[in-house]
Amino acid sequence: GVTRLLLTRIPFFKEIIVSSFACESCSWSNTEIQSAGRIQEQGVRYTLSITSRQDMNREVVKTDCATARIPELDFEIPAFSQKGVLTTIEGIIDRAVAGLEQDQPVRRTTDQEVASKIDEFIGKLKQLKEVHSPFTFIIDDPSGNSFVENPRAPQKDDALVVTHYRRSPQQAAMLGLELSEKPDDAADDLRNEVLQFNTNCPECNAPASTNMKLVQIPHFKEVIIMATNCDSCGHRTNEVKSGGAIEPQGTRITLRITDPSDMTRDILKSETCSVEIPELEFELGMGALGGKFTTLEGLLKDIRDLVERNPFTLGDSSTPSRTGKLQEFIGKLQEVKGKAKAHLILDDPAGNSYLQNVYAPEEDPELRVERYERSFEQNEDLGLNDMKTEGYESEGASGR
Repeated sequence: GVTRLLLTRIPFFKEIIVSSFACESCSWSNTEIQSAGRIQEQGVRYTLSITSRQDMNREVVKTDCATARIPELDFEIPAFSQKGVLTTIEGIIDRAVAGLEQDQPVRRTTDQEVASKIDEFIGKLKQLKEVHSPFTFIIDDPSGNSFVENPRAPQKDDALVVTHYRRSPQQAAMLGLELSEKPDDAADDLRNEVLQFNTNCPECNAPASTNMKLVQIPHFKEVIIMATNCDSCGHRTNEVKSGGAIEPQGTRITLRITDPSDMTRDILKSETCSVEIPELEFELGMGALGGKFTTLEGLLKDIRDLVERNPFTLGDSSTPSRTGKLQEFIGKLQEVKGKAKAHLILDDPAGNSYLQNVYAPEEDPELRVERYERSFEQNEDLGLNDMKTEGYESEGASGR
């Protein structure tokens, strides 16, 4: 047979390698995908509650390092047991069934009992495709390059929960990442110089350089600003990360947009901050867009670019009805930037986000800042539930 390789770029998933094999003798064919881009800064976990046959048609990008689970059947597809694939949820179940059926003829002759149990389990997998009862489908990808379609985009999908998390040392080692430790005085050196390290451009993958600087924002916090410039294609990007500690309470900032001049307000959006515009029924979860230090107009532009670059919404894979809804949403987003009144809500459980008060030091009548106690789930996402900062030394000594 013949294998064809194509290096292509999907805007929402960076660069991928599409591998296609075809055999002229028996007409068998197969396609696979491999990520050719960089590993994301955080892992991602998609939890989908499947309640109807329509959910089985959701498009899925599953990389080779992702783990797929169905808790109701205690079924798991381990990482690196399958090649990366662009398919649907039904397609993933079909691939699992085909893999289990592959060696069944041999098992029936060598171990009838095991073969009968596997036949019974294959029957349960096939029944899942009819969705006689709801079940849960989970994809956990430490590389952050997997994806499950949201057919209601840009609105929030109540059936789909997306969680971004920090990789454990074991997951980083599995991906081949090296963790380096810095000396204790490294933070002091960062305040006095601009660090530069080599990387690849996220647009054209050409060699580029990234500048990093630790900056103190007056009346707020210490942040790390990273900027990447590509001399080959001219692409420029910047990202902001919090350089301080997580606040004791979360912060919810609500701005009532009443005038086009509000578009010039400075915004510091951390990577743990979610954005909501109730009038547009729009919600952007934590982890999306990363950390940003920009203006309100710049944030709305980034949201529009995120929607337009998604191939499942406005690309070849989209449907006319979905495209119409998204074009309507983009039009309403443009009205917010112009004259329409709306509310912008920044909800940051870590308390590391900021929205400029143009009336400072007086109170801003259109700006409301609320402090709240984090829920257990929010502390879990931030990794605080298992974190112990007091008494751990004595416990370690007693354990030895």
